[in-house]
Amino acid sequence: MSLTMRAVLSDITGGKGPATALHITEIPKVTPSNGEAIVKIKAFGLNRMDLLQRTGHYPVPPQAPKTLGVEFSGTIESLGEGCKDGFKVGDEVFGLAYGGAYAEYIAVNAHMLLHKPSHVSWEEAAGVPETWITATQAMYLVGGFEEGKSILWHAGASSVSISGIQLSKIGGASKIFVTAGSQEKIDFCVKELGATAGFNYKTQNWSEEILKATDGKGVDLVVDFVGANYFQGNLDVAARDGVIVHLGAMSGTKLPAGVDIGAFVRKRITFVGSSLRSRDVNYQRKLRDKLETYLPQFEDRTLKLYVDKVLPWENIVEAHQEMEKNTSKGKIICTIS
Repeated sequence: MSLTMRAVLSDITGGKGPATALHITEIPKVTPSNGEAIVKIKAFGLNRMDLLQRTGHYPVPPQAPKTLGVEFSGTIESLGEGCKDGFKVGDEVFGLAYGGAYAEYIAVNAHMLLHKPSHVSWEEAAGVPETWITATQAMYLVGGFEEGKSILWHAGASSVSISGIQLSKIGGASKIFVTAGSQEKIDFCVKELGATAGFNYKTQNWSEEILKATDGKGVDLVVDFVGANYFQGNLDVAARDGVIVHLGAMSGTKLPAGVDIGAFVRKRITFVGSSLRSRDVNYQRKLRDKLETYLPQFEDRTLKLYVDKVLPWENIVEAHQEMEKNTSKGKIICTIS
């Protein structure tokens, strides 16, 4: 058995650099710790955190390897001591890891694996874990969503929001709003996914439009990945006793002058920052168990899995460049053959 494996690394000092620095090379093959499985990877999904980590702007948890990637699909090659989740060698699985998915093999806690349904492709499965778990966490564990509440998903055509819109719909949201940067993306969110309405942040004042659409009430839950540029708008659009869940800062973390925080008191707004990757395995396992309940709805297509592009992992530079364009609707997936 080989003692090495291929993986994607960066040739920039410190592992930080542009997409063009990424390349496939040989590294020592991973070995399982207690409770871990070794999975031979068929496909892995790209996430915006990968871009941030590549450029040195993501707080990587201490247990994460330097290899990028947190979600994958593949087959179990071996099981370490202490694996008690009912898996066996040869099982087709998909799962979530702290890192290391841009590689031929990954060592991952068996608590974070799921059996891959036969009707779900390797490519689709590789794009499920981070996306659907993050949306579930933002809605329920952090945002306290309940049937009948209204919700706003920023970056509506992003993979997390695509999942979140669908979860909001089956969860009984009264209204589902989105923001996006093109009419094509808005039409996708409304006509394909079932959002109530969408607003183009490039051409419209989205907070004013949502207030009009809700007769001034606003929305009960806001899920935001944008950060500084949307901070005031989120406060304006949040309903009384509303919750704003902050998951990212694509526009930066420094607030512009003149931001009015009066709504925190006036409307009793709760602002919650959260992340998934820094959580412990037991927390993530609860979310994995929730994800498992969605599998029948993936099978009957009540919940749809959207893959925008599939590229061989030899084209990892192109894959990262595609994500940087911010034009995709759904996941960008790389396959390993």
